This record gives sequence, structure tokens and C-alpha cells, in this order.
Amino acid sequence: MTVSNAFPEIEPILSTTMADVVEEKLRTYFRDKGFSPGDALPKEVELAEALQVSRNVVREALSRLRMLGMIETRKRRGMILAEPDVLSGLERLLDPQLLGKDVMKQLFELRLVLEIGMGDLLFMRRKETDLQILQQIVEDELKATSHVERVECDIRFHGTLYRMTGNETLGRFQKLLVPMFQYIIENEAGPDGQTAVGAVSHAGLLAILRHGDPTSFREAMKKHLDPHFLFL
Repeated sequence: MTVSNAFPEIEPILSTTMADVVEEKLRTYFRDKGFSPGDALPKEVELAEALQVSRNVVREALSRLRMLGMIETRKRRGMILAEPDVLSGLERLLDPQLLGKDVMKQLFELRLVLEIGMGDLLFMRRKETDLQILQQIVEDELKATSHVERVECDIRFHGTLYRMTGNETLGRFQKLLVPMFQYIIENEAGPDGQTAVGAVSHAGLLAILRHGDPTSFREAMKKHLDPHFLFL
């Protein structure tokens, strides 16, 4: 039995192709065959023969998948399917110096939507220790004597909310958006360097986290973020 017959599910490429075509075929094959993270994958030479392309083309396609974190090479096991880090690419790309104003604005809008929608997770997973941390941030904010200090407190408060959700991906995403937040704040500032404040303060949000419910928190968070929506 030839190698191509051993992997009939991979359709041969009958003419010279670009590596992105091979990459897409491999993605489809891994998905359709139900490969899971940790499963061993066919060898490079087997894939090349099954696809009827050169090993160089397969090697380039595999290199792309490896860069995306989709495959790994392990000693004594060869290539395996890996669980990709969905945010690793974004971490390298989300640099305010590399992004246009429209993209920055859209990312900030995404941040606003996430914060309004996180109420249910917060009430499911809130802990007294987290509420005490928020209380300390509120007190620090009251003592702040400069705009920079108040912005730092704002970032700490909202960052703590993301962490309280217990969703690691959400927390990492928030950290990625911090530079976008700082960019928007700088552009929102008036002639005196100050930014508008929402109808609900951080202290008000904390009070609702202690005594309210997800619905009232969503409503309060929307009022807290209203100045940002008006700026957009």
C-alpha cells in the first residue's frame, strides 16, 4: 500500500501550488479527521506524498502552522497537534504605533462592550478579598492629586474586574487593550487635561457589586462608561 493510499482523506494537489493551499488542506484534514491536541500527526514525507507536492512546500505550510501554535514537535513522538494560544498573535500586533485610529477606536469599543457584559461572571465569582482590593483602589482614587494618578486607579479598578471574572483569556485581552485605553483617554481630555466622568463612579460600581445584581451592574457600568460612548 502506498502512502497516498494510506491517507485517502487528504486530496492530492495535482499541480504546483502555493504553500497556503497546502496549509488550508492540512487544516481541513486535521479538523475533518477529528484530531485533538496531543494527537500524533503524519510525517512530513507522508504528507508530501499524499498531497503530491514537494517536501519544501509541505515544510513551509507546517512552519506556518507551527508559528500559529497549532503543531509542535516532541522527542520520540514527532509532530503533534497542539492547542494554539489564541491571543499570542494579538499580543505581537496590538501596538498603538502600528495601528490606525479607526482600528484603535474599534478595539476600544470592544472593551466597552465587554465591560458592560461581564456582570454575570462577576457576581458568580466575586470574593470578599477582591472587593477589598476594589475598595482600596477607590480610596486611592479619592486621594489622587493628579490626572495621571486617577487614570492609573481607573486602569487598576477595571483590570481587577477582568481578573475577578475568572476568565484568563478575558483578563489577558484586557491587558492587551490597556494601551488602546490610554490612547483614547489622551484624546478625550479637554483643554485642562481632564476627562469627563460618568454618572456612576467606581465607588458606586463597588456598592452594586456588594449589594446589587448583574442587571443593576450592567446598567451602572453603562452609565459609568457613557462619557466614552459620547466621545465615540
